[in-house]
Amino acid sequence: MEDTFAFIIHPINPKRDVSRKYPLLGKLPAWLIDYLSLFFPPVYISEITGIQSVKNGRKIKGWFVACPFTPSRMMSLPPKVVYKKVIQTGRLAERLGAKMLGLGAFTSVVGDGGITIAQNLDIPVTTGDSYTIAQAVRAIEQAAVIMDTPLRKSTVAIVGATGAIGSVCAQMLAGQTDKMILIGRRQEKLNEVAEKVHQAGCPQVTVTAHMNQLAQAHFIITVTSAVEAVIEPQHLRRGAVVCDVARPRDVSHQVAEQRPDVLVIEGGMVKVPGNVDFGFDFGFPPQMAYACMAETMALTLEQRYESYTLGKEITLSQVQTIDKIAERHGFRLGGFRSFERAITDAEIARIKALSVSPNDDQLSVTMDPSNHFNPVVL
Repeated sequence: MEDTFAFIIHPINPKRDVSRKYPLLGKLPAWLIDYLSLFFPPVYISEITGIQSVKNGRKIKGWFVACPFTPSRMMSLPPKVVYKKVIQTGRLAERLGAKMLGLGAFTSVVGDGGITIAQNLDIPVTTGDSYTIAQAVRAIEQAAVIMDTPLRKSTVAIVGATGAIGSVCAQMLAGQTDKMILIGRRQEKLNEVAEKVHQAGCPQVTVTAHMNQLAQAHFIITVTSAVEAVIEPQHLRRGAVVCDVARPRDVSHQVAEQRPDVLVIEGGMVKVPGNVDFGFDFGFPPQMAYACMAETMALTLEQRYESYTLGKEITLSQVQTIDKIAERHGFRLGGFRSFERAITDAEIARIKALSVSPNDDQLSVTMDPSNHFNPVVL
């Protein structure tokens, strides 16, 4: 029997993303597309072919299926309504023949993190968050090498540290840095994560709800489920590296426009083994996928048909296991992208040059002490 999977996607930007599949519909006003999405059925997007394991040559195929809701729509509607639409999309995947289902972007965040969705489907479900964590950490490690900035001598910050992804990212990086800042809004949970980070090997851990503390950080992983950007140009020090795992993005477009001295990378871009054809342009270069997609593919190649990453808790062992599975089958970190375009060596060289100053410890911007962090975290 053929090994198959499906992955649920959904529009982030109504006009841009809907236009990729339905050009005429994309010409409607964004508010109208958002409103009408309540009445749209799940959408078949494309068939995915060409994925092949480097370990054993096994080939798999899959499908993109779309839930029509945007993140803002999911946040504004009652959870039961969102569950119903996502479950309908999952049943479309079942009818196509999928034996494994991945939840993309906000479909993995809404409600209880996929548990209810899995309970209402006949195939296993994963959010892909475990492999997303593994690749975010790898991206920071690689960026540290490229930027000639050792992690051990640097301050690392996690925005959304109380969430499942942020918490484990912090623990995985704890042994590589002597100073970490955890940013979130739930003080008790922040303290719990801080204790785990300290036990994992980081001697100095700061917890805060103030985004202005980001100005101390050389490396940042940001992973909230805020609908709007939470990191603005004034939050970042010269030479900072930000790995933005969130979708929609946590980093404002103004950072790209106003801060040529910082490196913003999209978290979780993975090169898929084989001559993959996604049959749909979701904004990535050929053969590249989000890490959450790659987790679904890797589990299918492994023939591990079980609900793997669900709920609001993720363990280190889950992350380490899926990382080994994916590496064995040939998935790799797929290079760096920033705001939907590849980052060139020349750009990195420019950022490195701009990051050097006579007063390196001085911030290049003035901070607003009243600036608090207040998104919902993953």
